[in-house]
Amino acid sequence: MRHRAIARIVAVAALAVVLAAPAFAQTVTFKDPTGDDNGPGTYVYPTDAVYKPGSFDITGFTAQVKGKKLDLSVDVATKLEDPWRMGVGFSVQMVFVFIKTGEGGHTEGLPGLNVSFAPDSAWNKVVILSPQTSARVKSEVESKVAADLQKDVIVPTRVKGFNRTISASVDLADVGTGDIAKWGWQVVMQSNEGFPAGNDLLTRKVNEYEGQHRFGGGTDYDCDPSVMDILAGKGEGAAAEVEEQHAELQYECNPDGTTKKLAVLKMVWKQ
Repeated sequence: MRHRAIARIVAVAALAVVLAAPAFAQTVTFKDPTGDDNGPGTYVYPTDAVYKPGSFDITGFTAQVKGKKLDLSVDVATKLEDPWRMGVGFSVQMVFVFIKTGEGGHTEGLPGLNVSFAPDSAWNKVVILSPQTSARVKSEVESKVAADLQKDVIVPTRVKGFNRTISASVDLADVGTGDIAKWGWQVVMQSNEGFPAGNDLLTRKVNEYEGQHRFGGGTDYDCDPSVMDILAGKGEGAAAEVEEQHAELQYECNPDGTTKKLAVLKMVWKQ
């Protein structure tokens, strides 16, 4: 009888553990090939020494639910530095994490990125990982982002860089509900620009020729995507994903420099 009682207690305890366990995955990870930090395949870094090789080369991305928070981290191919003394462990990078949490969404990108999203990859939320203060980023969003998009732009209170990882935590409720492993994800790597041109959202332009603080390999018109790296394919880091990235970031300009075809991004999925 004593053995049966013990067995019953163990069974009840095991059931309690199962019932208490999360009903869905709490962590999502993706990998990205190294050496593809060249946008559509032609982009090159600015000439200033602060733009170290690998600075804009995404190597991995992780989203993890911790209680009521969603932790996001983006890994790059070189150790982060803070040459402009932003005070958060990095200076030159600027990351946009676009998330498809459900139906509907936006196919329009954010100002300065010069990208769009495929209809089945329309984003519902975007988290901006910037070394600028949250107040500065929020002010830029309020003044430059279309009103119908603003409510879906999330600016973390604090973003930090350490070693090769840029990370931040946001309220999960602000992003969405459900299994994060069933969400679509896209990570767009740009560069922090403290003095952005026109309506650009703190992003650095790509020109035909590189300069001290300008990417090269694009066009002097405003029809090329201002993006150095993205996730592509299945987000497994396979060599074929390099060409998939280049294909997504292809663009066309009209003779007068206006946009003929924007780059069209796709989400990556775990399932």
